[in-house]
Amino acid sequence: MSTRVRWVVAAVATATVLAALGLVLWQERPVRITVPAPPPADAARACAALHHALPRKLDGQDRRQVTTDSPLVAAWGDPPIVLRCGVPVPAAYQPTSQVVTINGVDWFPEQLTRGYVFTTVGRVANVEVSVPDAYAPEVNPLVDLAGAVADKVPKR
Repeated sequence: MSTRVRWVVAAVATATVLAALGLVLWQERPVRITVPAPPPADAARACAALHHALPRKLDGQDRRQVTTDSPLVAAWGDPPIVLRCGVPVPAAYQPTSQVVTINGVDWFPEQLTRGYVFTTVGRVANVEVSVPDAYAPEVNPLVDLAGAVADKVPKR
């Protein structure tokens, strides 16, 4: 085998190892999420139940580690889709605001610079999901979450 071929083989092997190492490092890097203030007892119980019912995949994205063991937060994918349970009612929400209803769960949408944040309304705990525009249409992750939210976070 010539020196040039050996060099190419070594370069490809090195690139493969570095790519694999990058993937491992990404998987180990937890997502930093601000944990909501502790919600009232009923909401906290609902959030804990929801946390245990969350899917491993959301819109095809794998669940990510987060920097806290709080049952109030979760994340999937890169850039991360972030869920926070027990958040306050959004300041922009009014009883006459339009909502998106997905599988029986009402979500109040707010457009961000690079995506949307959706917050449930009419439940014992408000669930907020921030979806970066990389996942357009941004409502798709809500389809994967609706069953768990409907089952574990009761309507008021």
